[in-house]
Formats: sequence, C-alpha cells, structure tokens
Amino acid sequence: MLGAELARALGARLGDSVVVITPQGTVTPAGTLPRVKSFRVVGVFEVGMFEFDSGLALIHIADAQKLYRLGDAVSGVRLKLDDLFAAPRVARELAATLPVDAEVRDWTLNHANFFRAVAIEKRMMFLILTLIVAVAAFNIVSAQVMVVTDKQADIAILRTQGASPASILSIFIIQGTLGTLIGVAGGLALAFNIETVVPFVERLLGVQFLDKTVYYISELPSQVQQGDVVFVAAIAFVLTLLATLYPSWRAARINPAEALRYE
Repeated sequence: MLGAELARALGARLGDSVVVITPQGTVTPAGTLPRVKSFRVVGVFEVGMFEFDSGLALIHIADAQKLYRLGDAVSGVRLKLDDLFAAPRVARELAATLPVDAEVRDWTLNHANFFRAVAIEKRMMFLILTLIVAVAAFNIVSAQVMVVTDKQADIAILRTQGASPASILSIFIIQGTLGTLIGVAGGLALAFNIETVVPFVERLLGVQFLDKTVYYISELPSQVQQGDVVFVAAIAFVLTLLATLYPSWRAARINPAEALRYE
C-alpha cells in the first residue's frame, strides 16, 4: 500500500508492480548487489499529512522479514496509547527496562521541531488575540462615550421617569458586554464547522491556505477545548467590562435638569 502522494509521484495505480530496492546489499563474487523485490500495489491511503502520504509504503510483515533477512525477528515495535500525551512517560519507563542498545522514541521526538513551533505559535497567537481584544475594548470606550453624549436627553427622560443611576449604569454595561457573548457564540459556531468553512472559502477564492508541500498538514483541524474557551471568554469579558465602566459612570451622573435645559 502506497501513500497517495507517493503513488502519484511514481505514477503507480492499483494492480501495478513496484520494485523496492533496499540499502542493505547482498555480497556476491561480483561485488555487493542491492536487494530487489517486486510488489504489487493493492491499495492507496491518504492520512492528510504530507510527510506520510509522500514517503510511506506498507507491506506485509512476512515480506519485510524476507526482504531484510530478519527471519522471525522484527526491527521495531510500535505502541499505540489511549492517551497520546502519556507517550513521553511510557517511553522513559520502557527505556529503563529494555537493553542499553535498544532505542526508544515517542511522537514528540519524531516531530520535535513541529510541535515546538506549534507551542510557540499558540502562545504568540494568544498574545496577538489579547491585543486585538484590547484594541476592540478601546473602541467600545469611544463608541460608548459617543452614545452617552448623543443620548443625554433620552437618559435624562429615563431619570425623570424614575430610573436610578444604578439602572442606567447597568444598561450601558450590558450593552458593552453583550458583544462578548455574541463573539463567543460566533467563535464556537466557526470552530465546530471549520472543516466545512475553510474548503468553501478556498473554493470561493481559488486559493489554498495550507499547501501540503510546504506545511505538515493540508487541512485545518479544530478541537474545541472547554478550558480555553472559558479562559479566553473571561479575558474578553473583563476587558469589555472595564471598557464600559467609564462611559456607564458618565451616563449615570447625567443631571436631568442640565440635559433637558435646552430641549
């Protein structure tokens, strides 16, 4: 079985023969000759990661043992864990029990640079998005101040009808923080449907955001983490709440008599 990109590069289709040459050679009187074996393509797979799709071929274990002359032995064993984040701990425990010449590697070491880059990018994106929310909070301040200035007469009428300063304050705070709830709902809707939205936008614009020959992945996956959602929403709520305090305080301090003097 060949990866989709590898099969495309070789021009191999189902039923075609593929010749495999191993780096281990066979010593003959004429010199060292490479080991060659012909295989028939019975399937093509695509996992969505260019590294595997372009450089991985799967054969039967018995054929691999014959090709590499291992007998009944194997060159390695791969373990699959229910918790992928437990791989480093399990690797350390296995290394302590296996012989010294055995090599133990986990997925965090096989793609260490990739996952380190993802971790750095996640921290930077958190900082960038926090700054974006902060800028939006400043816009809330300016917008609320303009609303208070424009609605002074309306606020004064509410005051004369019995509205307390606390109720006026709560009205503007709710108006300023309502956008946080709308933003969280919109963000969750996009996150749950990102695998549908991104291909639609790519087809609409005629571009590909993640080129599989450049990036490790060709699709944009999304997994909603409840802790991250609550944390980001809490920061956005606090920033917008602080941004609405001053305009709301100004609205609550409006004197009805002064506001309606020239109305």
